[in-house]
Amino acid sequence: MTTMENWKNNRRVFWILAAPGSIWLAAFFLAPLALVWVLSFGEKTSLVDVAITGTFANYWRASEAVYLIVIWKSLWISALATLFCLLFAYPVAFAISFAPARWKLFLLIAVILPFWVNLLIRTYALVAVFRTRGFVNFGLEYLWDGLWMDRLIGPFEPLPLLYNNFAVIAGLVYVFMPFMVLPLYATIERLDKSYLEASLDLGASQWRTFRSVTVPLTMPGIISGIILVFIPCLGSFLTPDLLGGTNAQMIGNVIERQFKSANDWPFGAALSFLLMYATFGALALRAFLVGRKQGLEA
Repeated sequence: MTTMENWKNNRRVFWILAAPGSIWLAAFFLAPLALVWVLSFGEKTSLVDVAITGTFANYWRASEAVYLIVIWKSLWISALATLFCLLFAYPVAFAISFAPARWKLFLLIAVILPFWVNLLIRTYALVAVFRTRGFVNFGLEYLWDGLWMDRLIGPFEPLPLLYNNFAVIAGLVYVFMPFMVLPLYATIERLDKSYLEASLDLGASQWRTFRSVTVPLTMPGIISGIILVFIPCLGSFLTPDLLGGTNAQMIGNVIERQFKSANDWPFGAALSFLLMYATFGALALRAFLVGRKQGLEA
């Protein structure tokens, strides 16, 4: 290892380079996060005043049935959205990885392109797609009439695609799909294709090769993608608010109301950190699985 590669031999250079980013991170991320954590142990004393009393009442309040139902609903909606993202993103990532080199850049840009449009605009676009007279129902009605189903069965009844759990899951899948595609693509791109060829040459079917070779070798990308999608889905509030309405509220909407309309910052902070603790748990689980895999390989 050369002198420049070992930061211990160049501590001054290391700290000069690390200091600006560290100061920025501490001032604009860690300090506000610590403030919110302290607020979670406070009590609302008036409309605008909060007293830090060290109470755990806000965390206990989160265990009430009404909030547990919302948390459970948020968990299964996020899990379903993550599952659909994985099912849709895996073949997309595979196709990009095996595409000709001249097309890979354009395909990756197509995946990243939605990030160039504001999330609010993208979500309102989905409202136009799913509403009663939206593009989906209009297309189905056109197909219905074109097949003369209106004469055989009756007039087309628009499908209730908006303001329900379906709309929320579809919106979450649409928003967070790139977060699943990119880590899967990075893992598949590094995959040694000779293992797949060897499995097929030894008589394994395509499905057996996929199940016994491809999936285990791409498991780090799968785990990373699941974490990158599930955690943001769990805390999402804009997509459920616009696409789900009052019928599909998630824990993120409850937190948003505590900080705005209810003006109960301590309880909102406690709910926020419950999600943060879940995030830490997911990251710890991933680190455990990676360490266990490395230990077994060693």
